[in-house]
Amino acid sequence: MPDPIRMTLPVDVAALAGLRAGDEVLLSGAVYTARDATHARIAEALEATGELPFSLGGQVLFYAGPTPSAAGRAVGSVGPTTAKRMDAYTPALLDAGIVATIGKGARAPQVLEACERTGTVYFAAVGGSAALLATHVLSAETIAWPELGTEALVRMELQDFPVFVAIDAHGGDLYAQAPSAWRGVEKR
Repeated sequence: MPDPIRMTLPVDVAALAGLRAGDEVLLSGAVYTARDATHARIAEALEATGELPFSLGGQVLFYAGPTPSAAGRAVGSVGPTTAKRMDAYTPALLDAGIVATIGKGARAPQVLEACERTGTVYFAAVGGSAALLATHVLSAETIAWPELGTEALVRMELQDFPVFVAIDAHGGDLYAQAPSAWRGVEKR
């Protein structure tokens, strides 16, 4: 198995073009957490102004709600939430300049199409490992909507945060490919 790809964020779409569904990647740099309530507010701001708020253009959204710091860590835990809950917002956010998202689980066809159209990717993080993933967070700062608690927009600085490319910029979809690979049969 090849070594993981190391990627420093923020990153432009040209750097994402070489990634393929199934690649293991270690992310370092800034990401912004955004769950359901935050997505609704980002979408409202985008609709009102035509631009992403808080300089989110060119950034990565992580579908997570980090808990307050604990055990000497910047966050107590931070695990991916189910990405399909953000599918209604994702194509517009990718079109507006978000370059990648991180979550867990399969995505809707319109997200796959948006990734291919915009040259962006969807990374999957392993669910159920929130305390372990928190050890890869160097800092966390609430940027907006603190009243949302763990759903606030938070800027986190990551170091070697482990993810897999679930949807690549070329239409590859790990969730569609994996069942056939596990059975040793090509999907037709």
